[in-house]
Amino acid sequence: MSKGKITVAGIGPGSAEDMTSAVLNAVREADVVVGYKYYFQFITSYLREGAQCIDTGMKKERDRAVQAFEFAESGKNVVVISSGDAGIYGMVPLVYEMKKERKADIEIVSLPGISAFQKAAALLGAPIGHDFCVISLSDLMTPWRTIEKRIVAAAEADFVTAVYNPKSNGRYWELYRLKELFLKVRTGRTPVGYVRQAGRPEQEMKLTCLKDFNPEDVDMFTIVVIGNSQSYEWNGHFITPRGYYREKNGEKGTNIGQEIMMESFATINRELHNPDIPVSRKWPLLHAIHTTADFEMEKWLYTDENAVPNLYQAILDGRLTTIVTDVTMAASGIRKAACQRYGIEVKCYLHDERVAEMAKAQNITRTQAGIRLAVEEHPDALFVFGNAPTALMELCDLMRKHKATPVGVVAAPVGFVHVCESKHMVKTFPNTEKIIIEGRKGGSNVAATLVNSILAYDDAKQLKPGRDV
Repeated sequence: MSKGKITVAGIGPGSAEDMTSAVLNAVREADVVVGYKYYFQFITSYLREGAQCIDTGMKKERDRAVQAFEFAESGKNVVVISSGDAGIYGMVPLVYEMKKERKADIEIVSLPGISAFQKAAALLGAPIGHDFCVISLSDLMTPWRTIEKRIVAAAEADFVTAVYNPKSNGRYWELYRLKELFLKVRTGRTPVGYVRQAGRPEQEMKLTCLKDFNPEDVDMFTIVVIGNSQSYEWNGHFITPRGYYREKNGEKGTNIGQEIMMESFATINRELHNPDIPVSRKWPLLHAIHTTADFEMEKWLYTDENAVPNLYQAILDGRLTTIVTDVTMAASGIRKAACQRYGIEVKCYLHDERVAEMAKAQNITRTQAGIRLAVEEHPDALFVFGNAPTALMELCDLMRKHKATPVGVVAAPVGFVHVCESKHMVKTFPNTEKIIIEGRKGGSNVAATLVNSILAYDDAKQLKPGRDV
């Protein structure tokens, strides 16, 4: 008697066009087809006359495998059908383990199919364009404590995550727990897409975000896909970029410095105490924390509503062409390439020879004198303070006298004398865009990085800093 053969075939998610030609040929040549009864509707029309169908109910995987071996050992050409890809939560591992257990001299062939998460991803757009993982929430054969460890690892490692078996009649709370765990390390705006009955007539899909994702919308026939920190929704599509368009307008791709900065921002974003804040505030906050490694910046950073995007728009409109800093250290930290790109001049008057004369004649500090001179020449500049509270107080006085009309103020002087008072003063000007490090904290490096967040605001939505590093 000739030996039989077992072919384990992934028939895809359910539509005829998603079955491979290799799988269809195997089904056509089969003497016996074994599978879960629900899936026979997808392959019946391809069976040859006389082919025997052995269909069983759910959770009868071992029974199906035993029957497949019994038919193969009698010389039959057996095809075991499995939805999606037979090797992904499918029948292939069981068939190989049973071959080992039975010491069966039967050839095993595995034919891959399009998995449900691949089909769901294609329908949603491009959510698995970068590193991803797949997790099943079924605890039928895996302890929940193990599943939870895998969920935490996937969330913390910033994997795009596809979720199989998210829910059943007897399992309802696990998906809620997964959402809870992801929200500990992912922003609530992380895209979430889910597809029910992918590729079948009953197909339904929805794109939302992690914060608004409702597990009650999901059943056992649904695949859920959760994005990573770079994923975004665009025009109804779920996209996880691979990195080809990290730069715009034909510029070169990212360098090592930018790669490090992007990774740092992703880390900071995951560790924020309150990540669900508008990007107009989050963008300068990420810059401030990146520069200081101080997460208390969440407490101390103040911005007027939309101050950063409004100042960026002022650059695009040609209203912001000059940046004045109180000290040279602040000026040196502002990205030169970005300023060149936008035609912005950065000036510091501290070492202007006129400043020393003015300071001596009027008995004021050199930084105060520098601001007085700057206001005479550039009253509508963006004024940036990272060191001298007396300079900020001078600007406030000139604004009260209507001699200065700055397009914006970055107020981050650091120290113990007059520092807090100077910041309270500048807050009183409602028609001037303000970014402030409140309290005693600040510094020239912080002031400069806040300016850089304005210059790079077009990269904010994708949290891709460091173009000019």
